[in-house]
Amino acid sequence: MATSQPPLRFQSHQSLTTRLVLATLLGRAIRIDQIRPDSPTNPGLAPHEISFLRLLEAVTNGSHIEISYTGTVLLYKPGLITGSASGSGANVSGVLTHELPANNTRGISYFLLPLCLLAPFSKAKFNVMFTGPGVITSSTDKGGDMSVDSVRTAILPLYARFGIERDIELRVLKRSNPGTRGFGGAGEVQLLFGHQVRLPKTLHLMNPGRIKKIRGVAYSTGVSGSNNARMIEATRGVLNQFAADIYIFSDVGSATLVAAPEKSNPSAKKKVGLGFGLSLVAESSTGCLYSADASSPPEGGQPPEDVGRMCAFQLLESVERGGCVSLEAASTVITLMAMGSEDVGRIQVGREVVANPHIVQLARDLNDFGTAGWGIRDADGEKGEGQLIVSVVGRGVGNVGRKLG
Repeated sequence: MATSQPPLRFQSHQSLTTRLVLATLLGRAIRIDQIRPDSPTNPGLAPHEISFLRLLEAVTNGSHIEISYTGTVLLYKPGLITGSASGSGANVSGVLTHELPANNTRGISYFLLPLCLLAPFSKAKFNVMFTGPGVITSSTDKGGDMSVDSVRTAILPLYARFGIERDIELRVLKRSNPGTRGFGGAGEVQLLFGHQVRLPKTLHLMNPGRIKKIRGVAYSTGVSGSNNARMIEATRGVLNQFAADIYIFSDVGSATLVAAPEKSNPSAKKKVGLGFGLSLVAESSTGCLYSADASSPPEGGQPPEDVGRMCAFQLLESVERGGCVSLEAASTVITLMAMGSEDVGRIQVGREVVANPHIVQLARDLNDFGTAGWGIRDADGEKGEGQLIVSVVGRGVGNVGRKLG
């Protein structure tokens, strides 16, 4: 629960979800000012940020949210993380249904990644169903979000390294791509996270190993399934020379029909979420994961061969950065390390990962919330050439709501 301490002050909409998650885990009230104050058409919080605040309110008990009239100032006082069963939108079976608005431009991973960070520290399990016209399951260029497949295959397995591995499932019930102007495509995703822990284990991950296999998912929604075959062939043309064990699954689905009434036809419907894309994950001999995503742009015009090659090159870049954690997963891993038991955890990462603006901002935010600073030194040996060892001291936050025994 939030204490009587004055709220921490931040500015701008950057790293909004990260700050809200840290505030909830550490029980500190925050105030965020200057949220898009200079935007002439849409100042203040964006639709996806409002939707995330509603989701946060649904999975916690006692949270207090105040938004200024213009939406440019947000005051958040966290409550206890209770899970989905007690949420305002939960049904009898304990499934919390969260509907995303039609003007949402962010991929579903924007909501899933913060939710997964909160779930291990919850009083009860999470069972959240994402529905509505704004659900985008593919990767997005506009927000830089990864696809739901990469979350399932490259992010969720990392929780096992912290002793969090039971009853975790991510179901893709309906696929969708961004529609016109990048707006949502009416997908459907369900997250089940039933493993709550007292404290995450201390992590020591120092050996990246060698890439032994590559897995992937090629998906087409409302378009010809031949796009998948063309993407897979182009991807293999790049990756076959680097790895022998490559398997890319093909998933073809129909587009969702949504109401689009017209004067002449009030009951008219239209297809949304059309497009195709590819998610790739490379796994090393020590279990380290590297991911890449590419999808067709909302305006179209890009052949599947280009999408396949682009995704393959992005995967090679992710592997080239080195380290034991990819750039996409670094913030999740480091946040869990900072919340873990009061011991020093160590992880080897590439220099480009540490130098990324999002990771630098995460370090600053963790420091503002009172966690210990990171120790950074050069990695030893040939395998660690050009890489860094990041040492993180756990805060020992723990799960105050979990019943012992």
